[in-house]
Amino acid sequence: MLESFRMTVNLFAGTLRDLAPILLIIAFFQFAVLRQPVDNLADIAIGFVFVMAGLAVFIRGLEMALFPIGEALANAFAHKGSLFWLLSFAFSLGFGTTVAEPALIAVSQEAAKVMSAAGFIASGEAQYAQALRYTVALSVGSSLVLGVLRILKGWPIQHLIITGYILVVLLTAVAPKEIVGIAYDSGGVTTSTITVPLVTALGVGLASVIKGRNPMIDGFGLIAFASVMPIIFVLVFGVVIST
Repeated sequence: MLESFRMTVNLFAGTLRDLAPILLIIAFFQFAVLRQPVDNLADIAIGFVFVMAGLAVFIRGLEMALFPIGEALANAFAHKGSLFWLLSFAFSLGFGTTVAEPALIAVSQEAAKVMSAAGFIASGEAQYAQALRYTVALSVGSSLVLGVLRILKGWPIQHLIITGYILVVLLTAVAPKEIVGIAYDSGGVTTSTITVPLVTALGVGLASVIKGRNPMIDGFGLIAFASVMPIIFVLVFGVVIST
């Protein structure tokens, strides 16, 4: 009981330490620069306590559930020895967690409205938003497949990332200018609070159980693929729909 209480106190103390810089920045600009009083200070304080508690519980949940699950799945798939099921799981994980990502849904819907107002699409905002969302989800699933293959084959990550960004630059030059900003934003909204820890644990766990792989060198990098691949896919998507 005492150990659990001590762990909880340490968890909340660490969360408060992480949030302290944000509080200091806001307080400095509010009182030193803007010099304005804070309305509803009590409500803000209560909200901050809720944020701190939610973040602490979330971090504890990662430690108790997502990280062990990711590593256990990686271990199980590695021992099963089936490349097909390992790659299928990687693709399904990336696609499933991305297609339901609220941030992606919001961006795709807003993009459809703006594109329609600009005359880039004549009609069918809902269909455009859905197509954009599934394109991004497909790209994230494909990126995890590529990342898992990199771990299995031992490919240098820098070669793949450099190639990816070279493709981004080349596609940016030929893609419609209306889609470029959306494509770059799509690369940022795909890494959700659920996808990142689970994918990270999967990569580290896979690199840990494969002989000759270093978890520090080979286990990380999946998130980088999940960020650059959506940009490539959405730029291609823009080129296709523009023709």
